[in-house]
Amino acid sequence: MKTRFGEAWERLFESPIAHRGLWSPGGAPENSLGAFQAACASNYGIELDVQLSADGEAVVFHDAALARMTGVEGRLCDHTAADLGRIRLAGSDETIPTLAEALTLVGHRAMVHIEIKIPLGEVGPLERRVHEILIDHSGPTSVIGFNPYSHAWFAEHHPGVLRGLNSYRYAGPDARHLAPELRKQYAELRHVSIARPHFLALGLDMLPSAKADGFRKSGMPIIAWTAKNAGQWEAVKDHCDNMIFEGFTP
Repeated sequence: MKTRFGEAWERLFESPIAHRGLWSPGGAPENSLGAFQAACASNYGIELDVQLSADGEAVVFHDAALARMTGVEGRLCDHTAADLGRIRLAGSDETIPTLAEALTLVGHRAMVHIEIKIPLGEVGPLERRVHEILIDHSGPTSVIGFNPYSHAWFAEHHPGVLRGLNSYRYAGPDARHLAPELRKQYAELRHVSIARPHFLALGLDMLPSAKADGFRKSGMPIIAWTAKNAGQWEAVKDHCDNMIFEGFTP
């Protein structure tokens, strides 16, 4: 696998990964070009989120709704990429970038982990657009995300793309939209067989665990998310190969 993925595989372990870029309150907002530039300047990897705009472009934004980060009401998916590119983030001069713009800015300077943000039943369009963009980007990347069928799509159509399956305990209110049996399946990592990932990105609530340790011993690296202070990383680092962080400097 090391030979197959080359630079991307090496840089998977090289530097801590800045969650939504190296953002800060009062500084560059999350998932902004400024946050990605700051991560590159500090030699960190980058995690970012992508969704589809109304006109089928992959744009970098976390929430389904625009309000938290922009003060604009409505859903991101109802706006074109050009419209979104004029909306300011968190009162700053930064606007919502496309994935292509983000990768052009980063180039080879950082490993970029692209989180695919899709509901369970909508696999295909966003994955296709992301892959089209990756064809023209020569820097190290991976695709990550919680939907095992998204990973399965990449495994079937573009197996050369490095893939990392996200998971956590699915015990909080944000998981209530999933059926109880599905939550149990995902929390127990039974969906790994569907996703066929190359590594796992596990929430701190799953670490350390015998199940995660077993996957790691079998040759599947583990990235922990999201550490918000040095103590959280210290508690799990012996069971992981890297971390996604925010709110402190590793």
